Amino acid sequence: MRVRFRESVIKPTIHTDKSKFLLSQKYQFMTTRQEKLEALDRLLTIMDELREGCPWDRKQTLQSLRHLTIEEVYELGDAILDDDREEIPKELGDLLLHIVFYSKIGSETGEFDIASVAHGICDKLVSRHPHIYGDVKVENEAEVKANWEALKLKEGKKSVLEGVPNSLPALVKSARIQEKVAGVGFDWERPEQVKEKLQEELAELEVEVLAGDKDKIEAELGDVLFSLVNYAKHLGVNPENALERTNKKFIKRFSYLEKKAGEAGKQLHDMSLDEMDVYWNEAKEL
Repeated sequence: MRVRFRESVIKPTIHTDKSKFLLSQKYQFMTTRQEKLEALDRLLTIMDELREGCPWDRKQTLQSLRHLTIEEVYELGDAILDDDREEIPKELGDLLLHIVFYSKIGSETGEFDIASVAHGICDKLVSRHPHIYGDVKVENEAEVKANWEALKLKEGKKSVLEGVPNSLPALVKSARIQEKVAGVGFDWERPEQVKEKLQEELAELEVEVLAGDKDKIEAELGDVLFSLVNYAKHLGVNPENALERTNKKFIKRFSYLEKKAGEAGKQLHDMSLDEMDVYWNEAKEL
């Protein structure tokens, strides 16, 4: 028997007559394996129809979709950070559509399709998990990560850092770099050691600040940030999530400050810091 957690009514959408997959009026959030496969088959069929019949969809290429995919990933990230359980599945759907779209384009040139994409990741997961699909024994998560990086090198990777995308934002890239090198044992053993390194980098930054050399200040500040990212890793905190959490908190408080100043008939640039601090401290109590 199907377990029904909740239902969500959605607006009907018009499909072409040839489509056998009319829009469902309700989503079932606990489904059988067969129903999951049918849902994916429905998406593949709709993608075929759109690629054939929609002028916009016909026009798209791997390159034209790229920036849209990046945007979708960020939207999913926002939903996850907000823990918005209604938006997360919607954003996952948007991202899944992009995967299906890329695969459809690949199938048209005979280079790849959704089956080869799925089999590719399945093969990788099996080969990278010998402790599940082979006779390798592991004791903890750290050993799993170490095996993962070692297997990648055996597969032909020249460096453990080869899989870090060049276009990643600097903070995210720093975290990924340090996670990967830690996977092969290149890391401090205790958080206290990283904290000492961070304090050392801060002292070096202060020397350059006093000297006034902007180029060296930038270099030392980069070292500070890199060490801070490593410290976050040792504390079990994702630095990107931590910073974005503070960004959201600051925006909320500053918006309150602007609102209260406006209600008082004041402009921020005409107010003193002490005056603004009154509203800022109020915002902190909300």
